[in-house]
Amino acid sequence: MTDRKKLRIDEERLTEINDFLLNPDNPLVNNLLEVLDKYGGVEEINRKAKEARKLDHLMAMLEEKKSPYVDDLLWLQEQRDNNAFISIPDYRRKILGDKTESMSFDDSFAITLEISACQYFPWLIEEAKQAVKNDELMPGRFIRVRNMVEQTADNDVIAFAAAMQIVGSSYVETLDTKGTLPGSDGAPTNVHLGGPATITGYFGGVGMPNHFPLKWANEYLHYHTKYGITQVLNINPGSVLVGYMMHKLGIDMEFKISVYMGNDNPYACLWTLMTAKLFSRDDGTSPLIGFNLSNSVNNETIELSAYIRKEFGFEDVVRIEHHITETYKSIVRQPYDRLPELLDLADHVKNISAKHEGGVPEIDAARDYPSDILDYFRKKEDIIEAGHMPLNLRNYFDKHHSLNRTAEELTKRGLTFLAAPKLHRR
Repeated sequence: MTDRKKLRIDEERLTEINDFLLNPDNPLVNNLLEVLDKYGGVEEINRKAKEARKLDHLMAMLEEKKSPYVDDLLWLQEQRDNNAFISIPDYRRKILGDKTESMSFDDSFAITLEISACQYFPWLIEEAKQAVKNDELMPGRFIRVRNMVEQTADNDVIAFAAAMQIVGSSYVETLDTKGTLPGSDGAPTNVHLGGPATITGYFGGVGMPNHFPLKWANEYLHYHTKYGITQVLNINPGSVLVGYMMHKLGIDMEFKISVYMGNDNPYACLWTLMTAKLFSRDDGTSPLIGFNLSNSVNNETIELSAYIRKEFGFEDVVRIEHHITETYKSIVRQPYDRLPELLDLADHVKNISAKHEGGVPEIDAARDYPSDILDYFRKKEDIIEAGHMPLNLRNYFDKHHSLNRTAEELTKRGLTFLAAPKLHRR
């Protein structure tokens, strides 16, 4: 029999790693520390970010810019305060009728209702209006994949941050320092990449070559300290490690690992979570808040990843995020609908989010303009000029519908979910 004890990592090896990280001549660590010090160091960064994310501060910024979004946010706040959104008990009665009274619901296994991508703030308001009108649920988690420079110019990034304070949902922004677009300074990320049209030729190497993880850290700290953005997408092993290091150094940051990183088996997940464990703080926390596995994973891989997560003490820290639907074009083979598999997991795997990135395939396929992942990489002005903004909004409402379908099917089985916590009273 093979002796598993040979896998033991010698304490001497851990000492060597610590010596490497703490060496004052280590250029990798020194270069990262320079980025942090540029923003005033750990305590100053945390102080600025905490102030920047306050609702009053965000609203004041919009008022100073005379943004029309101020009225939208005040409306959203009013609807929340007036309990205009359906409560969770009322939602259950809507779905189950009298059966509700005889059923018990265990919130310890609640599935986070996640939607992607809410590219434009006005979409959120339109979604909220429909949710109020039709007694529908608003997402408990929003993913955004819009160019940061563009949405800063039209104040969308500020308005969305303020909206999340009002509704209580978590949200993720995607920095411009990523493999599919030029970096935050306009320079190409990868000399071989010509944009999304050529991305498939470089999976595994498209991401963030050379100095780009440091640029990612710099861009993160810019938006973190200016707008209070805490959670961002992370797509590259280098920037993931930089994120672990920043959090270990004391920056109160969070990130989610993207499906694009391709964690598609339990051993890849072990690698990711093992590094998270090595760089976790003394209180057991990690900046890895969301872990989006590959679209190709099956339930066994999710269950084994949850096993690793639990053994490392991350069950309440790291959310496993799984696509239930995907855009109809340009990313997966269709029909792609993982709802039945989610329902099989939902009663025994904790801290999962059900991500809805497309409509129900049968509905999406029948649209004159099915959802397309490549729309995420188009400029707002190009979408408007082509007359596609109403079509993109229609795609987004199909995602909203698929999210509500998931909540309904969970409820029918006595399973629970997390919708926007400040809108839907429990």
